[in-house]
Amino acid sequence: MTGFPKVRMRRLRKTETLRRMVRENSLRVSDLVYPLFVVPGTGVRKEISSLPGCYRLSIDTLVEECKCIRDLGIPAVLLFGIPEKKDALGSEAYTATGIVQRAVKTLARKLSGKAEDRLEIVTDVCLCEYTDHGHCGPIRNGAVDNDAALQLLAKTAVSQVRAGATMVAPSDMMDGRVAAIRSALDKAGFVDTPIMSYAAKFASAYYGPFREAAGSAPRFGDRRSYQMDPANVREALEEVRLDIEEGADIVMVKPALAYLDVVRAVKERFGRPVAAYNVSGEYAMIKAAAAQGWIDEKRIVLETLTGFKRAGADIVITYFAKDVAASLRE
Repeated sequence: MTGFPKVRMRRLRKTETLRRMVRENSLRVSDLVYPLFVVPGTGVRKEISSLPGCYRLSIDTLVEECKCIRDLGIPAVLLFGIPEKKDALGSEAYTATGIVQRAVKTLARKLSGKAEDRLEIVTDVCLCEYTDHGHCGPIRNGAVDNDAALQLLAKTAVSQVRAGATMVAPSDMMDGRVAAIRSALDKAGFVDTPIMSYAAKFASAYYGPFREAAGSAPRFGDRRSYQMDPANVREALEEVRLDIEEGADIVMVKPALAYLDVVRAVKERFGRPVAAYNVSGEYAMIKAAAAQGWIDEKRIVLETLTGFKRAGADIVITYFAKDVAASLRE
């Protein structure tokens, strides 16, 4: 007889030590990336109302935050910029004096040290935070001009890397943008700079708090003509395939929580490093429920992020990164 009572699955669940020994998937601090928002000014540390515990930071307070992040063992930050002024072409995204470029230069100078202690500075490459219309590229005849956007996105990536960014993350969902950025980086001599592509980015209602934080909501229409239909998996795999062929080193699925089937499919099909973005709406829902005393925040967060790992994610981008890092070190 091979079943019960000879086989008792509960034997290996008896103690925490046993459970840890046979655990199939583990969440580690080294898996985490922490998103941050940088703004003009000095001494700014302003909490984002829909993202409690997250802040808009000026460059000086950003440096202090990044030192804390590094000390927690978190290996990377993902930097978003909120410019002083916006225009139709999002020119503050790619100027050498842009908010992200200045922030990256300062971080590279202030956080220099041993290579093994280096904080990876990943920069978001998009135009929506910088355009006065809130879309991810120039507008022509009432729609985003895909090919005109590619040139501006490539300029943005090169300017960020020239300032000291160690990885770029294009989030715009324009066709061909990974190839354009890879070509521009290579021509500028940055052949070793990796690209983490928002390869399968869905037109999601989970982005609401982020758009408040970054001031990036579109002034007209929406982004469904370039971000993906939430119903589609095969299309997501095609997007990922194209980005890999164009030179993406890491591919991202965004959002994560409602798209774990996509994370799993991407990992199984391509076997490349996969990032899952635990987006602002997912964070805000947990925070709101925890504030009401309805859930155990720490346990819910660890369970959720472990689920991303179980689905196949190698990297987890999350606003919970600092809390998780502290929990995992306890």
